Amino acid sequence: MRQLIIARKDLNMSPGKLAAQVAHASWAFLSNQMRDAITEGSDDEDHVWIALCLEEKIYDEWFCGIFTKTICEAKNRNQLMKAIAIAQELGLKEGIDYFLIKDNCLTELEPEEVDENGIGRTLTCIGFKPLEDEIAHKISKKFQLYK
Repeated sequence: MRQLIIARKDLNMSPGKLAAQVAHASWAFLSNQMRDAITEGSDDEDHVWIALCLEEKIYDEWFCGIFTKTICEAKNRNQLMKAIAIAQELGLKEGIDYFLIKDNCLTELEPEEVDENGIGRTLTCIGFKPLEDEIAHKISKKFQLYK
């Protein structure tokens, strides 16, 4: 199993910004589940109890394994959107199997879109949950490793 992350090359992100966006993409599948998994039972007001439900294969082969990741580059937003189309053709679902990472544009990026609250964001990456190699390769074969 491997976690696939595809980051946009056209944004010319600094190394630190790129690292932060890739980190967001890597954590997205876990942090999404963690937000929804808060449980009762804490006798300590300074802690939050979370019970995660991971697919057994992800737990055994990735979480308890070596956290294999492949970081690929998309030339631009359109090419990143092609990765989304491939994922959807494979039956993968946004918010469950893959996550769109949008920067809040507080530092070096300019907003590409503005939401109904006036918040500007730029799509930087797509992060996938750990996938079987065969599935990850069906998506990543259209992209080169990030250089």
